[in-house]
Amino acid sequence: MSLGDDHESSGGYGGTGQTRTRLPDSGDAFGDPRRRSSRSLVTVVGVVVLLIAAIAFANRGDGDTESSGSGSDKAESSATAPTGKQPVTSKTDDIATGYAHTEQGAQSAATNYGIALGSADMYNLEKRHAIVNTVYAPDVAATQLPEFDQVYSKESFLEKLGLSKDGAAPSGQTFVSRVVPVGTKVASYNNSTASVALWYTSLFGLSGEGSKNPVTESWYTTTYQLKWVDGDWKVTGFTQKDGPVPVGRDQRASTAEDMSKAVEEYGGFTYAR
Repeated sequence: MSLGDDHESSGGYGGTGQTRTRLPDSGDAFGDPRRRSSRSLVTVVGVVVLLIAAIAFANRGDGDTESSGSGSDKAESSATAPTGKQPVTSKTDDIATGYAHTEQGAQSAATNYGIALGSADMYNLEKRHAIVNTVYAPDVAATQLPEFDQVYSKESFLEKLGLSKDGAAPSGQTFVSRVVPVGTKVASYNNSTASVALWYTSLFGLSGEGSKNPVTESWYTTTYQLKWVDGDWKVTGFTQKDGPVPVGRDQRASTAEDMSKAVEEYGGFTYAR
């Protein structure tokens, strides 16, 4: 589902379909080799300078960013690039925990908790309980667990997906349920609570020969309500809506074998700002 570079398919120089031919400057093609060497040195120095400038630009804080236009033309949303700060300090049942008591910490918590709640592990009873008890506030987890069990353990629901009662895929197939975050937005924040919207794409289905539910992608925005409990952010509730959904490209779908192999070889990330 990764997007390719548009200019590669447009053809030619600048996407015009034309080809640019650069002719050698007079005297350079067979001229003094010292002149060519000097030009090469200038080119190398220029590349180094550009690289240093690019690194400096990337390391600038939001407060240093200036717009070439008027103040009204500046984007109001903040950048979602990593800050370089360590987002988490520990893990609980393979789920990142121990977030900073900040807006950034709340965004990191919502993102990583969203990944866990959207994973294939939610279809296994033992793993589901570990996830819910980790990401939810203790008092909320106690009421949410029975509801989750009722939904995820319903045999008719699992059979429709092609899974066994313990959430396992049929022999020769791979169950895929993975959340891929795109960005976050803080809807509200104070010292004890936060509301964070997570925009993501979801991969879901069975990959393998004979699958009646091939892996498909969907786009959602889930807004998590968080509470600061015992030194960490915890989920107290969430709402979900479709989209925003980008326009799909004309890319050939991978084979079931390639999809299964990719899911097994490519592990997930700890997403955080």
